[in-house]
Amino acid sequence: MTYAKERQTTEGKVFTVTGGDWDTVVNEAGAEERIVVNMGPQHPSTHGVLRLVLELEGETVTDARLVVGYLHTGIEKNLEYRNWTQGTTFVTRMDYLAPMFNEVGYCLAVEKLLGIEDQITSRTNTIRVLMMELNRISSHLVWLATTGMELGALSMMIYGFREREYILDIFELASGLRMNHAYIRPGGLAQDLNDEAIARIRDFLGWMPERIDTYEDLLSGNKIWQERTQGVAVLDVPGCLALGITGPVLRSAGLPWDLRKTMPYCGYESYEFDVPTSTDADVWGRYQVRLNEMRQSLRIIQQAMDRLEPGPIMVADKKIAWPAQLAIGGDGLGNSLEHVAHIMGQSMEALIHHFKLVTEGFRVPAGQVYVAIEAPRGELGVHAVSDGGTRPYRVHYREPSFVNLQSIPAMAEGGLLADVIAGGASLDPVMGGCDR
Repeated sequence: MTYAKERQTTEGKVFTVTGGDWDTVVNEAGAEERIVVNMGPQHPSTHGVLRLVLELEGETVTDARLVVGYLHTGIEKNLEYRNWTQGTTFVTRMDYLAPMFNEVGYCLAVEKLLGIEDQITSRTNTIRVLMMELNRISSHLVWLATTGMELGALSMMIYGFREREYILDIFELASGLRMNHAYIRPGGLAQDLNDEAIARIRDFLGWMPERIDTYEDLLSGNKIWQERTQGVAVLDVPGCLALGITGPVLRSAGLPWDLRKTMPYCGYESYEFDVPTSTDADVWGRYQVRLNEMRQSLRIIQQAMDRLEPGPIMVADKKIAWPAQLAIGGDGLGNSLEHVAHIMGQSMEALIHHFKLVTEGFRVPAGQVYVAIEAPRGELGVHAVSDGGTRPYRVHYREPSFVNLQSIPAMAEGGLLADVIAGGASLDPVMGGCDR
């Protein structure tokens, strides 16, 4: 088949772009004893719609190319057409296994632009930490479950999702939704944490430590698990730093870089916890780090529960504070009847204010900020730009899945095809965050 390289039109020269990368690779490989295969984008072991173009000599990978973009949602662009509060509804859907982190990073950036960081209430910060650490555990559970399945430990898939289900029940009690919560809002939270959710968290703290020990008993002594993970997909500290790799992958190489410690936010400096590291720099090390991170998250959750004092969950400034008097009724989550009665029947000023705040939103002073937090996969950075209006001029995420994926060629080339599965899984990529 031949392709038109270019053609002239009344508007100038037009180029026809085709799948030339694949054609070039196949044609070059055809003259040698090389095999070129596609792994993905529809492949269960790519943790989403990720395409790997692999060149093989026997079962040894000689070249690996990554192709991303199949899940592109245009979330960052969509933010420019919604007010600042509505933005949380979009960003929560990026890395769909870590929605709370997407929301917190965005809200911290908006609050920094507004200059209200010091006005965030202590209860708000405590609940944000609670939600993030619960989310970190649920995210690591999905990693442990799916990686276990891919490497042959099928029981881990069942156990990992069983415990995650309990955490999602807590999220549903808190926000009304299992995923895509939009629970964290600029200035505070959508609503307070209710007594039933608090009771479920205390119950979770009682039995979860023993479950993590069970996972370790199931996997760590297993000969197959050891051979599939130890010495596989090695990436040392210089390699991580050269590629911008953060999170458990960097810590598994031995560098204790955790933004909760090195650049604390949301009051993390007041919590006692350790930063788990390993010196193995392989899939085994990343497994050990994530197991121990779940244990440390439980420590943080316990401390947060101990300091959870009654108080407001939104800043006092009514020009920023989105109405947060929510209740779950027969038709789902919405404003409580008392709040509706107040704004509709008792106060014309409240009705006008509510209408303007919901339809137009608040104005954010012109400027730009960068805020970074420690998400389950590494540094999640938010670059937010305001032109002084009620909508973001630009919001761009520094997404750890996107950055970390570029280490696959470094880990895979020279290794076996089967180790591409283990190495790629050990990065814990989520393509919703990568492509956003």
